[in-house]
Amino acid sequence: MVSRILLAIMAVQVACALLIWYAAAGYVPADLALVLAVLAVVLVRLTITANNFLLSRRAGSAAPPEHRLSPARHVRLVLEEFRATMLSSSWHMLRHRPAPWLSRQPANGRLPVLLIHGYGCNGGYWRPLRGMLMREGVSHDTVDLEPVTAGIDDYADAVEAAVHRLRAATGAPRLVIVGHSMGGLVTRAWLRKYGAAAETCVARVVTVGTPHHGTALASLGIGRNAAQMRTDAGWLAQLDADDRGRRALFTSIWSWHDNIVAPQTSCRLPGARNIALAGIGHVALGSHPQVLRTILAEVLTASAPSATLY
Repeated sequence: MVSRILLAIMAVQVACALLIWYAAAGYVPADLALVLAVLAVVLVRLTITANNFLLSRRAGSAAPPEHRLSPARHVRLVLEEFRATMLSSSWHMLRHRPAPWLSRQPANGRLPVLLIHGYGCNGGYWRPLRGMLMREGVSHDTVDLEPVTAGIDDYADAVEAAVHRLRAATGAPRLVIVGHSMGGLVTRAWLRKYGAAAETCVARVVTVGTPHHGTALASLGIGRNAAQMRTDAGWLAQLDADDRGRRALFTSIWSWHDNIVAPQTSCRLPGARNIALAGIGHVALGSHPQVLRTILAEVLTASAPSATLY
């Protein structure tokens, strides 16, 4: 479903570019008109990304001195997020074909990983991380959360089915779950629904840019899931009360400069291992080398024979 939505958005962008090209060709050479048309569409997408940073800053958390950015680094932050957004929405997610990747060395001791995407995405979001996991010989799979606008609890059964498929395919007694943004909340909802049976098969849950306490920008989204991610959502408050006993399972990786989760400290999960980074936008968390290395370190630590919870 997400691929179809993205294709429709892509078609609208192409149509707009063609209209601009046609209109501009009456005043400038056709090749220059084409360049201007493409630039116009790109600038609109860049403006949307920049506006998200402005909105998140209004409701954001003040970064500590050691994580504050220079003006030049702020520009780089926006451009890197724009690049990640364009690659993810216009390439990775459009090419997504759900399929597990199984290591040829299943006895290498590395636990399999289930990747759960965030709001409005599909498993293609994880393409950069999947590449790293393949190189490291880590079996993994993705789960697609549909319908796009369903309640977060409604995705729990899809996660349960994906967990069983991956464990059956690998023969592993436990696995690691990595969830980006809403995907982290989906994982918590799954653990709440399936309880002890789910906990016994999870060695570690790594959330990446997850609004554990909501985000002001959720008011711009549509669907029950968006409503559940608002900062005043009763659903989040109940989830917080229900799963405090299992926080030692969690690692929360987040950025002081997230442009979707605001306040950014909403990603802090009390009782979990919290890793705060800086200079990385929300979508870029799924492809930034520092984040990927941190996720891999968590997977390898959880896979160690003597691994204990932090």
